[in-house]
Amino acid sequence: MNKKTLFFGVFCATSFFGFAQQQTDSTQVEQLDEVVITDSKFNLKRENSGKVITKITQEELKHLQGKTIAEIINATAGIEINGTKSNAGQNLAYYVRGGRNRQVLVLIDGIALTDPSQIANDYDLRLLNPDQVESIEILKGASSTLYGTGAATAVINIKLKKASKDAVSANFRSVFGTNQSHDDSNYAIKDFRNSVSVNGTIGEFNYLASFGNQFTDGLSAMEAGTESDAYNAINGNVKLGYTFSKQFKLNAYASFDKFKADFDDASTFSDANNHSTSKQYRVGIAPEFSYNKGSITLNAAYNDVERIVESSYPAEYYATSLVADLFNRYNFNDKFYTILGVNFQENDMESFAIPFGSTNLEQSIDPETATFNIVDPYANVVYVSDFGLNVNAGARLNNHSEYGSHLVYSLNPSYRKSFNFGYLKGMASYSTAYITPSLYQLFEPAYGNADLKPEENETIEVGIEAGIKDKATFSLVYFTRNEINFIDFVDMGNFVYQYDNVDKDFTASGLEFTANYSITNALKLNANVTYTKVEDDLNLRIPELKGNARLDYKLSDATFLSLAYQYNDDRNDAYFNNTTFATEDVTLKSYSLLDFYVSHTILESKLKLFANVNNIFNEDYQELFGYSTRGRNVNIGFNLSL
Repeated sequence: MNKKTLFFGVFCATSFFGFAQQQTDSTQVEQLDEVVITDSKFNLKRENSGKVITKITQEELKHLQGKTIAEIINATAGIEINGTKSNAGQNLAYYVRGGRNRQVLVLIDGIALTDPSQIANDYDLRLLNPDQVESIEILKGASSTLYGTGAATAVINIKLKKASKDAVSANFRSVFGTNQSHDDSNYAIKDFRNSVSVNGTIGEFNYLASFGNQFTDGLSAMEAGTESDAYNAINGNVKLGYTFSKQFKLNAYASFDKFKADFDDASTFSDANNHSTSKQYRVGIAPEFSYNKGSITLNAAYNDVERIVESSYPAEYYATSLVADLFNRYNFNDKFYTILGVNFQENDMESFAIPFGSTNLEQSIDPETATFNIVDPYANVVYVSDFGLNVNAGARLNNHSEYGSHLVYSLNPSYRKSFNFGYLKGMASYSTAYITPSLYQLFEPAYGNADLKPEENETIEVGIEAGIKDKATFSLVYFTRNEINFIDFVDMGNFVYQYDNVDKDFTASGLEFTANYSITNALKLNANVTYTKVEDDLNLRIPELKGNARLDYKLSDATFLSLAYQYNDDRNDAYFNNTTFATEDVTLKSYSLLDFYVSHTILESKLKLFANVNNIFNEDYQELFGYSTRGRNVNIGFNLSL
């Protein structure tokens, strides 16, 4: 039996079992009362959304302790984050609905975060400590009308934890475990993760301070490597808030994140004494003034990033970004919800490298040249009827200092009909997106191209969602995305490479199926399957079929068990052959992974012990050609709340 057949067998069997149980239990899991915000910037009920939004709650995050944010998001329908199963310091590649890193926008507490020094201008999720996160919402599809350039395939909205209502409370978490490959059976303790936070509310003032660190060793970055490559990260975060009156409140925050990752020689797939260090400094304010039927909010943040590469090709990168999003929310009559806003961004970067024939670092990108700003006015309206029809529509005028003005827009109607068994909801959307080239792609002296045009995307989605009363929800979404002016790294001939716009259009399309069952009072199943079809020119490391399933069982009030399964189909990869001096294509075989999690509360609301076993069957597989992957590993930890 091949792996694809096995995957369908497992998925269908669990689905049938869950459906068979639906008629005999009375667990209430109606999810329509859940509130989502990412698709409208309003706290609206999920039933009024025309999108299938994935929300990972704090309760779910508590059952995913010991995993990184990238690993958690990687179990979502339509998403493949490459690098999550490799060495801890491995670079992450976001393939959402067949897209690339530059088409995914990350928000933290509602503010867009990017790294202007990165090739894709993307945010590195390795900088984020999962212990600081309260919840995650994932909105797929083009969302440039609300969030601007870069929001072409997904918006990942990460909400950090807030202060508790107590005057003083504290939380301590510690995890330690193994970190080894498939053929290593030593099971030595090589992975250490710790965090502490102190927070509370005193009158109108609230505060939160947290610190975390991770040290992971024991696994080489390269599959053929014999020397381990360590990863070391620290995170600090401070949030302060004050409520001046019922109408006005102010929040401010500051954070520091740093990681150092050892890496090997990717050109020869061999050990090397290379290091990469990334630092992020972030400060921000978020005042909000409320009035009769609305509110005015400002989300503003300043981000400073430093990246230093120590290798045979050393380099240094420095980048800053200032983002300010000012918007007015107004609720006319609980039927019309409107957003009027303006977004401002200013980015710049500087880099240093060693030119050919020199031995010293010299400036390669000048921040006086490598800079741009964006001013985007935008509007969005949500209509919620009392007969099942809901409409979400918006437009944004992107005003770029290098590219002038460009209009993006979206239309997202949905209709919900109630039946005796529950409800059916039909959804459709048409949306456009606009992706400006990164500063690196424009100004890097060897590969940059100042004549690049922005990419343009249009996405069509059609879907249906069904709810079985108090028992389960199902959704099926078809998407198709057309891209023009795609920016690629092009072989210009004579060993010259450059970023350039590709003349032809590209299309990515697929289906996403999600299911949430409450099989019994104690037993729940969450599952999703994604089929993605991408044209051959873009089909790099993207599985045609990917599935996830997680079975949660509450054994008692104190004990929780979870079994998670993931199937990843065959993928195409490519590498540069130093012997033939040509890029060669390879096929990475499909694989299946099974993980187990258990937690037990010793002191109610105080002390919890937990453990993970990942890759239970110690499967040997490749995530990236030539790079190592983790075999069977175990970690245990505790969480103490005071």
